[in-house]
Amino acid sequence: MIQFGHKEFFWAFLLLLVFVLLYALYKAWKKKAIRRMGDPALIAKLMLHRSAFRTGLRFVLLLLALFFLIAGIIDPKVGSRLETVKRKGIDLYVALDVSNSMLAEDIKPDRLDRAKMAISNLIDKLNGDRIGLIVFAGRAYKQLPLTTDYGAAKLFLSAVDTKIVPVQGTAIGSAINLATSSFDNDKHNRAIVIITDGENHQGDAIGAARAAAEKGIKVFTIGMGLPDGGPIPIYDSNGNRSFLKDRSGKVVITKLNEPMLQEIATAGNGAYARANNASVGLNGILGKINKIQKKELETKQFTDYEHRFQVFLGLALFFLVLELLVTERKSNWVDKLDFFGK
Repeated sequence: MIQFGHKEFFWAFLLLLVFVLLYALYKAWKKKAIRRMGDPALIAKLMLHRSAFRTGLRFVLLLLALFFLIAGIIDPKVGSRLETVKRKGIDLYVALDVSNSMLAEDIKPDRLDRAKMAISNLIDKLNGDRIGLIVFAGRAYKQLPLTTDYGAAKLFLSAVDTKIVPVQGTAIGSAINLATSSFDNDKHNRAIVIITDGENHQGDAIGAARAAAEKGIKVFTIGMGLPDGGPIPIYDSNGNRSFLKDRSGKVVITKLNEPMLQEIATAGNGAYARANNASVGLNGILGKINKIQKKELETKQFTDYEHRFQVFLGLALFFLVLELLVTERKSNWVDKLDFFGK
């Protein structure tokens, strides 16, 4: 297990690309300058002791020194002791609809962003529970397996958008089935939270919820959308905004399919909540989830971490000294070698 003491310095690796670009521009400028001076082959004969290879080697050594310097500043830490830790909690999968209809702005700023903010707040309130993330549209995908690393959960959540699933639709049944099969231990108390507008749903979502309930998994649903619904914004390559239209040219209005989501929650022995501009409804669902008995579970995790920045700083110093020892001129003894018996 690896941790990083200063993750904020990862951006510094972009400096390597900047230096490579500047070096390439310098080489191109130098080649043009030599051509302006005269015949490049003749100039090369006049500069016998200058080695293009050594010039490139020095640049590579400097890049390596910078790479390991940045790695040392980031401060990688390696887990050195694995301990069994007891915790109390449940296993929870959040299945988030990422179909285009979730871009409707009847709930501000839009349905998807509001749902992501609510999930982030939910993660902040978890204590000992494992959480996983599933995204779905026309298909369902596991974005994050069950974990107690809430920081990682937020990181994966931030990457979610409507482009993450290429197939459009609302495969709620597939999302429930994927979550049900992803729980790894029958001894855990488990729950699934489906966040969707429920429009254009496909598959037997009610049957999937009922099958999950038979395995002791409660299925909760949250409806994203207002009764009046809203248009679906689309953007062209220039960023100009318009709204999705049907074949007759009318603007498509996406509306919440509340009855179906209520049926899913009933079949899954869970509860239903509807989002609005004041609240997404996760707090009420969380209250019901917290009523599920939390069992004491054992997990193994690293408790001690050893710093490894010394290794990387040592390598940076090694390559820096090596670069200083390499000169751009060829050594005299090279000139004395006569491989062809002249």
